[in-house]
Amino acid sequence: MEQIQHLLVTFKRKTIMLTELEEMLMAHYSSYDLFAEKVLELEQSLVLMMVKSKGRNSRQPSLAFQYRINKNILMKDFHVELQHYRRKLDPLINLDYYYGKDRSVWEADLPYLLKINQYITTNPKPKSPVPAPERSYQLVGDEKWIIEKGGKELLERIGIFDQLQIMSVSEPLMFAINPDFIHADQQCHLIVENKATYQGLLPALTKTNFSTLIYGSGKAIIGSINEFSTQYPVSAKHRFFYFGDLDREGISIWHLLTNKQRVELALPFYQACLKKEPVTGKGYQRKQPEAVNAFTSNFSNQIAHYIERFLANGLYLPQETLGTEELQLIWRDSDWTSMTSMK
Repeated sequence: MEQIQHLLVTFKRKTIMLTELEEMLMAHYSSYDLFAEKVLELEQSLVLMMVKSKGRNSRQPSLAFQYRINKNILMKDFHVELQHYRRKLDPLINLDYYYGKDRSVWEADLPYLLKINQYITTNPKPKSPVPAPERSYQLVGDEKWIIEKGGKELLERIGIFDQLQIMSVSEPLMFAINPDFIHADQQCHLIVENKATYQGLLPALTKTNFSTLIYGSGKAIIGSINEFSTQYPVSAKHRFFYFGDLDREGISIWHLLTNKQRVELALPFYQACLKKEPVTGKGYQRKQPEAVNAFTSNFSNQIAHYIERFLANGLYLPQETLGTEELQLIWRDSDWTSMTSMK
C-alpha cells in the first residue's frame, strides 16, 4: 500500500485516467478483478474520487474513467510524523520544506537531521567560521558530506547553513610572481583561462610591468580568486585583467568572476584574436545573453555586433589562436596602465 501511495502522491497531475492507473498499478496485480478491488478500496477511503462527468466503464467491478487524487489524505500520516519531529527537534531546524515534498525526501534526510540535532543541542552556537570539511565531520561524521554529498543543500533547506559558520574551501589560486613589481603601490595581475596560454606567457612575465600571471583553470577561478589576498598579502592597489576563450563559456567565466572581484578585459589580447578567423565547435554551449551583453559593451558597436553574430552561428575564437610569440609581444608592448574599452 505504501508503494501505491507513493506513486499517487508523486503523480504530476491532480486527476488521473483509468488507463494511467492501469499502467501504474497492473504490474502489482495479476488480474483485473484484483486491480479493480484495490481501486475501489481507494475510492471508499476517498483517496480516489470519481470525476462524475467522465462516467464509469461497463466491466465488473465497474471503475470510473477518471479520478481526482486526494493527496491531502495520502499525506495525512506523513504530516503527523512531521509534526512529531517538529516538537522533537531543536527549534532552529525548520521542517517547512518537507510538507510540500514526497515522503522519500524526508526519509532520506532524517538520519542526517537527527545527527545535526544532536550536534546543535550539545554544542554552543559557533562563534567563528571553520572550513566546511571540519564542520561536516562535526555534524555527521563525514568530512565530505557538506561539499560533495548534498549536505550544503540540506542545511539550507532547514534554514541553518548560515548559522553554522561554515567556511567554503576553494582550490588554491595558481599564479607566478614577478619579483620586480611585488612592492609597487599599484599592481597589475593577468588572469588567463587556459593552461597553454599560461605556459606561453610565463617566460615573458618578468619583461612586463605585471606583478603576477594567474592560471584561471576554467571555472575554478570563480572560487579560487577568493584566495588572492591570503596567498598574496601585499598591500597595494590591485588591478586585474582577464583573457579567456572568446566563446560563450569563456565570456560567462569572466562575467561570473566580476561578481567576486572587479576584473577588466585584457583587451589587447581580444583585439588580436578578433583579427583571426573564428572556428566551429562551440554551438552546443548554452546562451548567456547577460554575460555576452556585458562583454560586448567593452567594444565598439561594430565589433560587438560581429562578436554576437559569430557566437550565434556556433563559432568561437580560442585563446590558442594566438601563438606564443604573439602572446608575449602583446603582453610586453601594450600600454596596460592607460587601458580603456575599445569604443
